[in-house]
Amino acid sequence: MTELTKHEPTTVYIKPTKGLAALNLGDLWRYRELIYFMIWRDVKVRYKQTMLGAAWAIIQPVLTMIVFTFLFGRIAKLPTDGNIPYPIFSYTALLPWGLFVAALNQASRSLTSNQNMVTKIYFPRLVLPLSSILSGLVDFVIAFIILIGMMIYYKATPSFNAIWALPVFLLLTIVTALGVALWLSAITCNIAM
Repeated sequence: MTELTKHEPTTVYIKPTKGLAALNLGDLWRYRELIYFMIWRDVKVRYKQTMLGAAWAIIQPVLTMIVFTFLFGRIAKLPTDGNIPYPIFSYTALLPWGLFVAALNQASRSLTSNQNMVTKIYFPRLVLPLSSILSGLVDFVIAFIILIGMMIYYKATPSFNAIWALPVFLLLTIVTALGVALWLSAITCNIAM
């Protein structure tokens, strides 16, 4: 036998990655265009399937704010902190909650609703829940513009601390929704398959 045909078997030990390396965040950066197009697809599908379209992003939180203002502000007469008008008080709380709930609902079903893509194409699976959560930001921005209009109407000015804390609070909402959504999407995917 020649030297080239004689090979010793080699053993390769596979070790699980630990920490943030397991997330493959570099893959998310490489597939950023896919994330963008998945967000765009989710937004288009969401607004095409409703009769009211993008107005639903305004109507839903405004109607909930009206109900909360009537029940808790007028009937129960619950006080707000300082001289904040009750509509602004309730609407401000409804915005991040609406973002969290919508992100959780959409992202937890993202793997099973895109099962054909998951089984046929390679891409980081984190793209689906992440794009579902980020598509909820479109509704948040639309509703936030209404909040700015309400603040102008009621002549309520936010403090510097509130303006500074908004991006941090928004990021915390998104990260929390992503963490819970990843867990729920994995459970939903295992049950469905």
